[in-house]
Amino acid sequence: MSTGKRPTILDVAAAAGVSKSLVSMVLRGDPGPSAASRAAVAEAVAAIGYRPNRAAAILAAGRTNTVGIAVDDYRNLWYVPFIRGIRSVLGPLGIRVATADNYSNEHLAVSPFDELMSLRVDGIIIAAELPTTADVPADVPVVMVGSRAGAIPGADTITVDDERGGELAADHLLAVGHLRIGHIAGSDAIARARRLGFERRLRSAGVTPVIAGGTHVQTTGGTPDTTERNGFELSMRLLAEHPDVTAVFAANDTMAMGALGAAKRLGRSVPADLSVIGFDDSPVAATALMDLTTIDARYEDLGRIAARTVVGRMEDRVGTSRPPTVARLEPRLVERASTARLRANPSPRGRTSP
Repeated sequence: MSTGKRPTILDVAAAAGVSKSLVSMVLRGDPGPSAASRAAVAEAVAAIGYRPNRAAAILAAGRTNTVGIAVDDYRNLWYVPFIRGIRSVLGPLGIRVATADNYSNEHLAVSPFDELMSLRVDGIIIAAELPTTADVPADVPVVMVGSRAGAIPGADTITVDDERGGELAADHLLAVGHLRIGHIAGSDAIARARRLGFERRLRSAGVTPVIAGGTHVQTTGGTPDTTERNGFELSMRLLAEHPDVTAVFAANDTMAMGALGAAKRLGRSVPADLSVIGFDDSPVAATALMDLTTIDARYEDLGRIAARTVVGRMEDRVGTSRPPTVARLEPRLVERASTARLRANPSPRGRTSP
């Protein structure tokens, strides 16, 4: 019968008939204790339900066996395949994952970096805009993921070529005959890179895009302007002011969801009256409801590479003198049903106001 008290290491020692120090050695995995002693301690641990004090073990070893992951906003679904990629590497190694985002703790003015450092993580993967107060100790390996406005000296960088992704989106819309093309933009570094490639490719083809959004300066660590609500509001304005637009490129899939909602509100059929293309290839893009043409940002691959990189630094496999890694992956176009060849005589129909 349970006494209500948590078993201690002294209880294990008494049950096993050995000293406290020998129990500690067995639990740490020291090679000294005999096989018989190890068996006795293991049997006692199982019999009394002892659970080691992980906090004490952390203080003793100076390691938490944990990697921290900082993202901008859990509402943006790109983080799902990204963290899946990270876990596929760290899980088999027995390394824990701790996550934090800018949005959830915004009301507390607590940065995800402060939150992760308070957990004494052994390494950090940063997939978020840096707050001006970010202060990562020099002995904590850092991997930056994505094009970011800020940087941490000595950090490894893993990213997808966002400008190239914008070019692929432009090429696709041009290839299916669209000439009146809109873009709903964001203001962070990644969204700006995507817009740059998209706009540059269109202008080189003699097409001037209609741009909505992305004009204000986003504060690092603040609420992003690339949400579904932003996508909806920007698309409503763009399509009302420019009803001749036949295609819209969104800075990410989440904004593309808003664009699809705006098209429905305005009576624009997708893709017959309006083609919509996103960026990220997030989990919702392939659903039957959206069936969204998008640019695959390779987030699962990015997660795997980032995890391998931070583990390599943690284990010092390559030495601290090695220069920071800079890796850039090639994005891919994923064509689905939300884009189609422009009709010979397109004419926007339906309401022009909500």
